[in-house]
Amino acid sequence: MPIAKISEDLYAFLWVDQRSNNANTYFINGTKKILVDPGHYHLFGHVRDNLSSFSLNAEEIDLVIVTHAHPDHLEAVRAFSESSTLIALHPAEREFIRTKATHIGFSDFEPDVLLQEGELRVGDLIFQVIHSPGHSPGSISLYWPEKKALFSGDVIFSQGLGRTDLPGGSGQELKESIRTLSRLAVHHLLPGHGEVVSGRDRVKANFENVETVWFAYI
Repeated sequence: MPIAKISEDLYAFLWVDQRSNNANTYFINGTKKILVDPGHYHLFGHVRDNLSSFSLNAEEIDLVIVTHAHPDHLEAVRAFSESSTLIALHPAEREFIRTKATHIGFSDFEPDVLLQEGELRVGDLIFQVIHSPGHSPGSISLYWPEKKALFSGDVIFSQGLGRTDLPGGSGQELKESIRTLSRLAVHHLLPGHGEVVSGRDRVKANFENVETVWFAYI
C-alpha cells in the first residue's frame, strides 16, 4: 500500500485495495514513534512493510492511538502484545466494547492509556484529543496544532461522513462532532478511510459540502 508524506515526520499508509476493508494508518516519525489506527490484524502486514521503509519494526512503536474500537481500526493492537508499545483509547469506547460490543472479541482488552478530552503530550509532541461521538460512543479525533493536522477516524471523510446505523451510533451527535471539528484550523484532514484532504481551503470546503449534502440523511 502506498506511503504518502503529509508533512515533515507525518506519513499516511493509505489503504486502496477495494477487495478488503481496512483503515488508513498514520505514522508520526518524531522523537516518539506513533501510529494512529493500526487496522485489521490479518491486514497488518502492509503497516509492517511500510514501517520497514523507515528501518523500523512494529515493536519500536512507542504509542498506538485508536480513534475508535471498530475491528478495522482496533484489531491490529494484537500485533503489539509482546512489545512495550502503549495502546491508547477513549474510556467511553472501552466501556462500549466491554458492555455493548462484546461480539468484536475484545471484551478483555485493557488499553494502557485512557484518552481524555484535552491536551495529550507524547514526549515533545503536543496533541489535542477531541471526543467525537456519533459514529461510535467513544470516537476521538486527534488534532496536531503544530502541523494543523486532524486525524478524524470515521467521523468525517473526503466528501462523506461515518455511518450512524451501527451500535452506539447517533446522527445528532455526529453532526455536533463534525461542527466542532470544522472550527479548528485544519490544513490536513486525515480520515480513517479514503483520500487525505490537504489545503486549508479544500478542508473548509469539504466540511461545508458534508454539512450541506449529508446532514439531511443522518
